[in-house]
Amino acid sequence: MSSFKDLRIVDNFYQTSAYFPMPTILVSTLASDGSTTIGSYSLCFPYYIAGKSYYAMILECRNSSNTAQNLLRTGKCALNFIEDNRKDFKEAVRLGFPGETSAEKMAKCKFELEEGQADLTEGPRPLIVTKAYQVFECTWDDHLDHAEGDRLRTGQLEGIEPPYHDFNGITSKFGCHFILKIDKILMKEKFRDAIINGVKASTFPRVPVDYGYRDSTNFWYTKFRRPIAEKVPVGKEADIQSVMYAANRIDPVVKFTEGACKTVTKVPRVFLKVVLTQCIDWAKANNVTLIDESHMKIISDKRNAEKKK
Repeated sequence: MSSFKDLRIVDNFYQTSAYFPMPTILVSTLASDGSTTIGSYSLCFPYYIAGKSYYAMILECRNSSNTAQNLLRTGKCALNFIEDNRKDFKEAVRLGFPGETSAEKMAKCKFELEEGQADLTEGPRPLIVTKAYQVFECTWDDHLDHAEGDRLRTGQLEGIEPPYHDFNGITSKFGCHFILKIDKILMKEKFRDAIINGVKASTFPRVPVDYGYRDSTNFWYTKFRRPIAEKVPVGKEADIQSVMYAANRIDPVVKFTEGACKTVTKVPRVFLKVVLTQCIDWAKANNVTLIDESHMKIISDKRNAEKKK
């Protein structure tokens, strides 16, 4: 007999039919009068993380919300991540509750705002939350799923009739999905330094995790606790001959010495070709046809310097 019981799947299943951990994000957008307004969201996750020409997040929201209406109209937003603070979380819950206009919500807003750093050549952008530990300044990619026409479908607050898109723009009578290109990642200095120089438990931001609106009474979240580190399993080093075989068959001109291949024997096999291809790209840009150990050090130093930037 199973140790589990079946639970009916209903609307908003992530909170009504599950315990689903989510981030707490304040999304700032531009209202029709050009002022910044804030809405609280949890359904916001990484979307494009590698291998594309840009990186992106996905935001899911009601298409009648102030945030959705502003995004459909302007295509600009900022994702502001706040730390665990009971007063701040209470304010986030207030900002996330529907029913008030942007002006009504912002008249009582307790968060201080400031200018962001993204490019303004394509028009104004919303302000960002000063108290946030990190901010993603974003632009909606309305070309995906041919969602460009949705910019003309604002103002329908009682539900939008078809046609709908599959994954971007207006996706249902009451829903929107926005694929948000990340233009800038801004971070408070101490957290930025930790990423560049090495993270410790004491250098993590105090990130809250919420579980959404539940039981028609409360919005639930967990307070931050000190993170615990668990060592990554050390895999078996790849055999040097197999690395040399893989390396020297990628490109007909650029080859690797044994010493160069020894420097990447600890790279997981699934990432090995990507690493070797990047080395070949560097070699071609620098007129190198035989990559040796000294070249691998130059490539490694260059990669580390780019990370610090």
